[in-house]
Amino acid sequence: MANANHKPAGRRSRGHGQVGLTGLVVGAIGVVFGDIGTSPLYTIKEAFIPHYGLDARDPAEVLGLLSLIFWALMVMVTLKYVAIIMRADNEGEGGIMALMTLAQRTLPKGGRGAYAVGILGIFGASLFFGDSVITPPVSVLGALEGIEVAAPQLHDWIVPLAVVIMLVLFSTQRFGTEKVGRVFGPITLVWFLSIAALGVLNIRHNPEVVQALNPWWGVKFFMAHGWHGIFILGAVVLAVTGGEALYADMGHFGARPIRYAWYFLVLPALMLNYLGQGALVLENPDAVKNPFYVGVPDWAQWPMIALATMAAIIASQAVITGAFSVSRQAMQLGYIPRMLVRHTSKDTIGQIYVPGINWLMMLTVIALVLAFRSSTNLASAYGVSVSGTMLIDTLLLALLAKSTWTRARWWVLPVCAVVLVIDLGFLVANGAKFFHGAWFPIALGLLVFTVLRTWRRGRELLTAEVRKEGIQLDTFLPGLMLAPPVRVPGTAVFLTASPDVVPHALLHNLKHNKVLHERNVFLTVETLGVPYAPREKRMKISPIAGDDFHRVIIRYGFMETPDVPVALMRSCDQCDLVFNPMDTTYFVSRESIVASRHRGMPIWRDKLFAFMHRNAAPATTFFRIPGNRLVELGAQVEI
Repeated sequence: MANANHKPAGRRSRGHGQVGLTGLVVGAIGVVFGDIGTSPLYTIKEAFIPHYGLDARDPAEVLGLLSLIFWALMVMVTLKYVAIIMRADNEGEGGIMALMTLAQRTLPKGGRGAYAVGILGIFGASLFFGDSVITPPVSVLGALEGIEVAAPQLHDWIVPLAVVIMLVLFSTQRFGTEKVGRVFGPITLVWFLSIAALGVLNIRHNPEVVQALNPWWGVKFFMAHGWHGIFILGAVVLAVTGGEALYADMGHFGARPIRYAWYFLVLPALMLNYLGQGALVLENPDAVKNPFYVGVPDWAQWPMIALATMAAIIASQAVITGAFSVSRQAMQLGYIPRMLVRHTSKDTIGQIYVPGINWLMMLTVIALVLAFRSSTNLASAYGVSVSGTMLIDTLLLALLAKSTWTRARWWVLPVCAVVLVIDLGFLVANGAKFFHGAWFPIALGLLVFTVLRTWRRGRELLTAEVRKEGIQLDTFLPGLMLAPPVRVPGTAVFLTASPDVVPHALLHNLKHNKVLHERNVFLTVETLGVPYAPREKRMKISPIAGDDFHRVIIRYGFMETPDVPVALMRSCDQCDLVFNPMDTTYFVSRESIVASRHRGMPIWRDKLFAFMHRNAAPATTFFRIPGNRLVELGAQVEI
């Protein structure tokens, strides 16, 4: 199978160091499975709300629901993600952005197919943000609602406690998760062992519940309910939320540790707990008010609430970290404006903190807690973004398998066809909850998608305007040197998005300062469609017209953070250029965008792009250029 599980040795050692397989498995348990691992807190409870019309006193209904949950986990997570999609890695990295890049490589560059795949991938990434702001409140509220079972008189404290937890969680992000992350794995391991033991304890009350593993119960469920039965998938999908994280976090741990953790711990623990809740409902239908906590012995109620809350916080942390990672990838690929990115670990490049994303998520999450106030209400909004992302994953996988996986497409494509039908069923079932809360992730996804596409298109229009009005560098420099201006000591580095066009900063420097530095470098930073740029492609240096003019192109992968001064220092080994940090001045053109009717995008999108461009992080921060060595020169561009 082409490209399957191929990981360059350098990438593997860089990502995992000397950590053994056991350590990676434990780490994956703590980071990858937090979301799907907290689903038992609310899935069964949600399925028996009046909205779905299920009768907890009917054993066929209970067994049918459990059968649907089991086979959803087997088909949608085990088969689709663990067995198939995790074979599609972009040099070890996973996630919808990586899958989009792989799928685009199978199509002619610049064609309609590549454009459509890009639209799908970006819309899937937009839906991810809708999921990432719902996971923390639904998980934490689901955990804290155990208080209603242990001490009903404390019900009014649940929402304030959830708000406090969110405030603390987001306020501590700036300190990094490296130290806390060391205990994530063990805590989540205890969580899975605990819910498995709880499931075994409750299954003993009604062992017949294991019949639900037979798919015939799921078939009978649909036969009994007809086409209306599809709407129960709106609750079943809650059991597989977080399944896409297995693929998205593959780059952090590798495919094998994630597979081992899923097969030997997570999947058995989840199903034992779901079966235990089902056995409890069969024995006592009133347990549907909160089957997870009703099945906990009285002496273990408060310890389980504490453990569930910690597991929910860990699940939230994993989603927040994932949002930071996706944001950085989107920045590198040119889909959102530059934002401040802080590294919180000296040893792990993936440990980053994006303040803008963090505070925006915090405000949204707290607003959701205050607006919805319970996991049941939030569950109505949950699922539609997940099912949409899963559907896009299936489409991209089918395209990749058809074009690239020559040996495996004979069985992968039929699987994709079956999974696509299930994905559509999940999407329709969740879409039916539109007026009950599902509108929120859809609206948020469309908003994020609009921002991403507007920034991307705006950058294209800006670059086109600069090229159209610009002067070709190769013809300008020889003419300039016929009557050269005064040369001053030092090196001038002109950052430009178009390596063949004279930067506005150079023209302004010549016009206003009437000097030219001794050495002049025209620098362009490019992002490749791979996580980490190969060493041989990292930098290209070529002289222009003599007289110490050089064109330099530095390339980074979408998982890397550009560091221009360090890259230039390392270039000293490749040519005769000498970069003395104290003798180098960086020149950047800061364009002022003027929105114009009848050109480019609709006027409201032009104004949106101008606003984002005006508030983007300065080059000094994004490219790590020292502020005391930077000169910014303005230029007005109409789009």
